Amino acid sequence: MSLYDAVAGLPVEIESVELERRSLDVSSGFTRVTTVVHLRGAGEEGVGEDVTYDGAAHDDPPVPDVARAWASFDELSRALDGADLFRGAPEQEAYRDYRRWAWESAALDLALRQAGTTLAAAVGREPRPVRFVVSMRLGDVPSAEPVHRLVELYPGLQFKLDPTSAWTDELVAELAGTGAVESVDLKGAYKGTVVDQPPDPALYRRVAEGLPEAWIEDPNLDEAEAAAVLEPHRDRITWDAPIHSVADVEALPFPPRTLNVKPSRFGSVRRLFDFYDWCAARGIGLYGGGQIQYLASLFHPDGPNDVAPGEFNAGGPRPGLPTSPLPVAAHERGFRWGS
Repeated sequence: MSLYDAVAGLPVEIESVELERRSLDVSSGFTRVTTVVHLRGAGEEGVGEDVTYDGAAHDDPPVPDVARAWASFDELSRALDGADLFRGAPEQEAYRDYRRWAWESAALDLALRQAGTTLAAAVGREPRPVRFVVSMRLGDVPSAEPVHRLVELYPGLQFKLDPTSAWTDELVAELAGTGAVESVDLKGAYKGTVVDQPPDPALYRRVAEGLPEAWIEDPNLDEAEAAAVLEPHRDRITWDAPIHSVADVEALPFPPRTLNVKPSRFGSVRRLFDFYDWCAARGIGLYGGGQIQYLASLFHPDGPNDVAPGEFNAGGPRPGLPTSPLPVAAHERGFRWGS
C-alpha cells in the first residue's frame, strides 16, 4: 500500500471554517504574516498554517466551499484541485502550494482526529526523536563568532550556513576547524527574494573545497564556470527550493543522493506522500525544514533537519537552549506536534 492510500480513504466531516490571521515582527521593517486554517466537525478541530510570505495575500483570502461531509479525504483533496485560493494572481506561483498545504494539512488533521487515530498509526511508522541543525547567516561582515559561541555551549551542535560572496578563505578555514558545519545553502535557486545569492564560482570553490564534508544545497548551475567548479562535488549537492514534486526531482541535472523536503512546497498530501514513496524506492536520503517535525520524526529523523527551536533565532547564544534531538511530541490523535 502506498503512503497516500493509507490516508486517502479517511472520511472527513467539516461543519465550519475559520481563518485566523497571525503576525509577528521578526526584524526591523518586516512583519511575518501567516493564516491558520481551522476546520471543525463532529466535535473535533483540524488545523493547518498558510506560510505565504506576502503579507497582503493574507488579507481576506477566499474560503473554498468545503463545509460538508466528505466520503474520503481524497474526495476533498480532489475538490481543492479546482479551488482558487487567491484573489488574483499571487506574487509567486509557489504560494499556491503553500496555501493549498494549509487546507490539506488541516483536513488531514481533522480526518485523523475524527477517526481516533494518528498519522503515525495510519502509515504504520513509529515517531522518533528529530535531530536538528541550526540555520543562520553570518552577517554582512561575516564572522564565525556565533558558531564558536554556540559550539562552546553545546558541543556536538551542527549548523546549516548561508554563504555569501563576502566569505573569505580565512573564514571558511575557521569554520572548518569547528567541525560543526553540516551543510551550506548557496541560495542559487532563489529568484527575486531578499536572500538571492547569484552564482559565484569563487565562492562555490571556496566552500566546496574548504568544507569537504558539508552538503551543498541549491547551487545555481546555469552559469558554466560555477557548474564546472562543483562537478567534482556532485555527490554532495542537494536541492530544496526547486523541489515541489517527483517530476521536479526527475528534471534535475543529475540524480541526487539526498534532498531537502518542505511539505508546504508540495501543496497536496498526495504529491508529498508520492514523493516520499518515490525517494524511498530509490534510496534517496531526506532532511527537511519548516513545519515538518512530525513528518521528520516518521521519515527522516536522523537527517540534518532545519528545525532548530525558535529560541536559537532570538536572544543570542546562551545556556538553557533545547538540545538535539528533539523529543517526540506527536499528539495522541491527528497530525500535530508540540504543545
